[in-house]
Amino acid sequence: MAGRGLFITFEGVEGAGKSSQIRRLVGSLEEDGVSVFVTREPGGTAISERIRELLLERRHRKMVSTTELLLYAAARSQHVAECIAPALEEGRVVISDRFGDATTAYQGHGRGLDLELIHRLNNVATGGLVPDLTIVLDVPVKVGLGRARRRRRSMDRLEIENLEFHQRVRQGYLAIAKQEPNRVTVINSRRHPKRVHGEIRDLVNQRMSS
Repeated sequence: MAGRGLFITFEGVEGAGKSSQIRRLVGSLEEDGVSVFVTREPGGTAISERIRELLLERRHRKMVSTTELLLYAAARSQHVAECIAPALEEGRVVISDRFGDATTAYQGHGRGLDLELIHRLNNVATGGLVPDLTIVLDVPVKVGLGRARRRRRSMDRLEIENLEFHQRVRQGYLAIAKQEPNRVTVINSRRHPKRVHGEIRDLVNQRMSS
């Protein structure tokens, strides 16, 4: 891990368990003395967090898909420039709760926007930055939404979309993993959290030692 750090992203449908598995991984890495920078999308910077509010606020139901796509790209551009790229330059392990694959899954497969357009836009927003390892926590949509609803008092603008939308998102993630097997690994997150964490830590160890 000399020089540039390692960029790890977590993806998955709502309620897949990303937050809890990120906490477990961060704790495990820090116990081993690894310098970790944790962030999320949309968000991570003051500007990006303001955009997050616009994107997820339920009263913005009239937002059209292209507007949504461009706002995600704007938030990601600021996020990369202000947080992710500097942390990687410092040689840190950067862990992000969602990144560019989320746009492909949600706005591409979920909303039906052009996948090539999304790829080009992501490339512009990130300056060509691609995660070294992406972990897709996979869970049936009904299970994931059930988890999310039990945890929160109210659902955000994307969480309240219909079941078919979330099914398309899940299939989008599985398609991404099939297209990029060297970068993206799908992990069944219906199992006991300790087993899921063990598999994740093994994957991260392999990347850190390569």
